[in-house]
Amino acid sequence: MSSTLQAPATGATPASLEAAFARHLEECRQLPDWWLEMKRSAFERYRSLPMPSRKDQSWRFSRLRGLELDRFDFNSTTPAADHAGLIARSNLVSRTAGSMVFSDDRLIHNQPVAAELAAQGVVWEPIADALQQHRELLQEYFMAQDPRLGSEKFAALHTAFVNAGCLLYIPKGVEVELPFIAYHWASVAGGTVLPHTLVIAEESARLTLVDAFFAADRSAPHFACGFNHIFAGDNAEVQYYSLQDWSRRAVGFQINSLVTGRDARIKSLGINTGCSHFRGEHQSLLQGAGSHVDMFSLSVASGEQEMDQRTLQRHLAPNATSDLLFKNALSDASRTIFSGLIEVAEAAQQTDAYQTNRNLLLSPEAEANSLPGLEIHANDVKCSHGATTGQIDESEMFYMLSRGIPLNKARELLVFGFFEEVIGNIDEDEMADNVRALIERKFHEDASAQ
Repeated sequence: MSSTLQAPATGATPASLEAAFARHLEECRQLPDWWLEMKRSAFERYRSLPMPSRKDQSWRFSRLRGLELDRFDFNSTTPAADHAGLIARSNLVSRTAGSMVFSDDRLIHNQPVAAELAAQGVVWEPIADALQQHRELLQEYFMAQDPRLGSEKFAALHTAFVNAGCLLYIPKGVEVELPFIAYHWASVAGGTVLPHTLVIAEESARLTLVDAFFAADRSAPHFACGFNHIFAGDNAEVQYYSLQDWSRRAVGFQINSLVTGRDARIKSLGINTGCSHFRGEHQSLLQGAGSHVDMFSLSVASGEQEMDQRTLQRHLAPNATSDLLFKNALSDASRTIFSGLIEVAEAAQQTDAYQTNRNLLLSPEAEANSLPGLEIHANDVKCSHGATTGQIDESEMFYMLSRGIPLNKARELLVFGFFEEVIGNIDEDEMADNVRALIERKFHEDASAQ
């Protein structure tokens, strides 16, 4: 059977999705008119755009079978009895500046910021509340940067149905030491989650934010389509971490957008272990002179999982730097795709940009595809890209096995060594330990399934 989905005719949207959107608008009828109009326009855009096909360069190598949405419920809710358990499991970081827990896009727990931070103007609110209290911020920044890496149709779907997520606003000169964290749980089999994160750091602000995407039942199917926008003003510093551990039967999208002002710094680091098919799109827009962006990612793929990674580093201003490192470990018949582009505008002289993709194959059936690229319009730049794919060093494996270390444990240790270059960039020690535990659990689950 072919894995290619043919693009449907314009407007060919399943009746179930049309009905779900009508119900969603009815539930949102008390929200501001501009928000509702944005949703209507987004749904029309979703309807008008074709499904991806193999003719699309931005979907090259991707597995397209399974992206049909009529099998998912866009109006699901979580039984109240599940909420206490999910809140108890939301424990990646013990000390936070603020936290929220969502279950199937419903807010079930909210730890607001301390009075001291609130007095300094820090805003940490659910999107639903921010619509009433901080309308100007949302109107200016919400979905302000369009996706460009192939998932425009799914981004429109996200905008049409979004009702869960966080607004984090840090005023000029405010530095927040403890991290903020948002947990997004998928709980209903066949349900959908569409989390949104909007971060606005004004001039010289400092913050750390963590997004955790988890499944209550790791074997139940669901559809996830998340979006984040991070805006770092002049001389601001933002650290953003995301942990994606959706169900192994989930179809997931995560679209990340980073924008820097002058001398701003953003570090984005993602961990991916879940989904049968996961597509992450990461675009950074360096529009301030002297700004810097780090983009790190690690993915653990097994079984028939596919991790599809698309990146864009856009340099629009001079003297800016960016560094990308994506690492993947693949076992069984899993697949990864990395397609990255560094784009340097004519005005972005003295750009310094790097892009690296490294893949570790743990099985002869695993497949890693890498397509790094450069598009340079300036004449005084330093840019490079590279990709490597290899297997575990046999001498290292022999050394461990000869000392009585079981095969699965030896592989796990070698993979952790491969990943440490990324994990070492997590500044929160407690979270770094929990990331290692998450990856270790993935190895144990895979070993048990064999």
